[in-house]
Amino acid sequence: MPQMSPLSWILLFIYFVTLLLLFCIYNYFIIIYKNPSASKKSFSKISLNWKW
Repeated sequence: MPQMSPLSWILLFIYFVTLLLLFCIYNYFIIIYKNPSASKKSFSKISLNWKW
């Protein structure tokens, strides 16, 4: 597309940069971080007696 003016290329660049930023921000904030101290789980060790 060599017929495009430089203004159109700049607008296209700005458009894709804003899409990239919005995509990164969306991926950053979609993760729900849980407080590890609030949900402590006690794991019980299950021992299996293998008879070979």
